[in-house]
Parts: sequence; structure tokens; C-alpha cells
Amino acid sequence: MRTAVDTNILLDILIPDEGHLLHSKKILEEYSGKGQLIISEVVYAELAAQFPNEKDMEAFLSDTGIRLIHSDEKSLYMAGERWREYTKRRKPLLCPKCNHQIKLRQRVLSDFIIGAHALTNADILLSRDRGFYREYFKDLKVEG
Repeated sequence: MRTAVDTNILLDILIPDEGHLLHSKKILEEYSGKGQLIISEVVYAELAAQFPNEKDMEAFLSDTGIRLIHSDEKSLYMAGERWREYTKRRKPLLCPKCNHQIKLRQRVLSDFIIGAHALTNADILLSRDRGFYREYFKDLKVEG
């Protein structure tokens, strides 16, 4: 079994996030025992910001058994398609009292690259953003 890991699961362990540390560590260990853990280029880049140098990051990936798998054209195209669907469906929310636009978290293309990478390269994705991935990647199994 191949398991893709989203950045948020790894950051819970690295930072650590008190609210999610134990659960993220447990689920990562559980899926490590079931097969290969992988990350996309986006997750790799997001993780790089947490390490003082590449050597330390590579040591972390080696210690956790996580391997970088590069995206192919199929997964990158899929990410673009689903991001386009997201941008078309996303309508601005307006305040009912003052009619000003309400700011909501905007999904960026990198989120879609992570989902498409997982769908084409893994059996499951570990992420705390389950709702988002279940909405735009209905065919992807997501745990977290």
C-alpha cells in the first residue's frame, strides 16, 4: 500500500501542534506499517521551510521512511482541471447587513496538486483537510 502524506500531518509532528500531535503521529506510524509513505513536490517544498538545511530535512524523511515521488503530466493536468472547477464554483459571500464581501480561505493550486498527486500515485491520502479533498477528489480515499 502507498500512502500520500499532506503537509499538515507532518507539521503537526514537527512544530508540534498540541491539538493534533498525538493523532498525527499515530496515524503516520499506522500507515507506515502498511507500506510506503510518499509526498509530492509541493509537500516537500512546504516542509523545507521548517528545516535549517537540506541535510536535516533529508534525515527527517529518511527516519520517517517518507519518499518523494514526482508528479507526472496526468496528475498535474488533473490538478489544473479540478482547480478550474473550484474557481468556477466559488461564489463570493456577501454580508447580509452591509453587502461587503466576506473573506474566506482561498484554496490555492498547490492544494489541488497534492490531491491529484495522491490520487495518481497512492492508495490513500493522510490529511486534516478531509472535507476539501472529499469534495474535489471524490475518488480519493482520505484519512486523518
